Amino acid sequence: MFDKLQKAISNVEALGADFVEARYDGFDLVQIIKENGRITQLATKKRAGIGFNVFYKGATAYAFSADISPEALDKAAKNALGIAKASSGSVIIKSEVDERTPIKNVRLEPNFKDPAWKLEMQDKIDIINRMEVAANEHGENISSLMLLYGELSGEKYFTNSEGTEIYWSPNVLDLRTMVTSKTQEGELVTAGDGYGGSVGLEYFKQEGFTPEDLGKNAALWAKEKMKAKVAPAGEFRALCENSLTGVLAHESFGHLTEADFIVQKGSPIHDKLGEQLGSEEATIIDEGVMKQSKHVASWWLPYDDEGTKTGKTVLLDKGVLTGYLHSRTTAKHLGAELTGNARAVNFTFAPIPRMKNTYFTPGDINGEEEALEQLGTGIYAIKTAGGQVGGSGDFLFKAVRGYWVENGEKKYPLKDVSLTGNILELLQNVEGATKDFSLYSGYFGGCGKGGQFPLPCGLGGPKIIFSKVRFGGESK
Repeated sequence: MFDKLQKAISNVEALGADFVEARYDGFDLVQIIKENGRITQLATKKRAGIGFNVFYKGATAYAFSADISPEALDKAAKNALGIAKASSGSVIIKSEVDERTPIKNVRLEPNFKDPAWKLEMQDKIDIINRMEVAANEHGENISSLMLLYGELSGEKYFTNSEGTEIYWSPNVLDLRTMVTSKTQEGELVTAGDGYGGSVGLEYFKQEGFTPEDLGKNAALWAKEKMKAKVAPAGEFRALCENSLTGVLAHESFGHLTEADFIVQKGSPIHDKLGEQLGSEEATIIDEGVMKQSKHVASWWLPYDDEGTKTGKTVLLDKGVLTGYLHSRTTAKHLGAELTGNARAVNFTFAPIPRMKNTYFTPGDINGEEEALEQLGTGIYAIKTAGGQVGGSGDFLFKAVRGYWVENGEKKYPLKDVSLTGNILELLQNVEGATKDFSLYSGYFGGCGKGGQFPLPCGLGGPKIIFSKVRFGGESK
């Protein structure tokens, strides 16, 4: 494959290209969805092809092909060069890269005891069925039950004009259960549980993460919400659970640090490097390769789609803005270090600055019980069912569930828990974080920047206490 790609690169360089990047993505995808006792989706797909990113006199253009014959590769590379030449006269911000030493002989593959892609299809369906049985056993008045199995595996080749040659095998496995129960008044309430990441099937044999655990938890939480009260509206002290703080780190803050927005001055923090944006309790990191553990199922990303080795980028250090997330072009433009954040969801897209695994760092609070005690009175918000985020840092998120807390004790469950505000204000309200830390990624969902959806990213962190958060709901 490398010889094929290098031949096409040489041919287009002979026609005047200044620099060329080429990559091959070959992904196998498995998706199983079972709804109310019936499998509604059972799909296996192969998504493979080549993409060329060609630089010419400050302009760059991208072209791709699902045909990997030498003729098709030459055509795609020449198409990209033609587009770059046509746009070179109107470039406002030049696309350039600094020369670097080529990376050779990189071949990275996951080391799982029990890879999901080796499992027979019926065994994968059995995993779905195990979640279903547990949910039905522990639920009450279930009106809808959805079980999901998602799996991605494959290979990536990257090479460029410098002669870099990198091969690695991306992978992710994701299990989810969604339960909707009906109250006596006919109201529908929904809860779910799930986990995913660059892990093998052995991950889901751990206590708390088995298919039975995921089904049971979703059913019990839906059952609990049947007696939940509507969350009050107004500003309250708040404790946010690990995955919800991860969403805040990714959606509300992380996107503001992506350097394409910074270069275009489209981010409210484009000129705030070195400034104190949050409290000293707030530190946010973006990382490519993390040590996996029972509570850390990150997205494994050793290299980005420009062949840059990923690292650990501190974005916010004790409230101070210390970094942005870069591609080679944005790093060159801003005179910054490379961070390994040029990513594309597949070969049909050019890489752009995207996050890897983004999280708040742990603090000194000893777990949930101590966090609730420090919270005192307020709202404990758990997980998220989606929301909206603006380029200014404004956000609106719906928590999956929550609790009203008084004097450090959970008094009753809440529903319709909506958090709203601006992340730059919220960061100033970070009061403390727990020592416990969890992080996950997945097949379902993912980041959707630039129409590239769903790009797997990891998110998570500790539980965080905020001195003040605005919630929607009914006024008391």
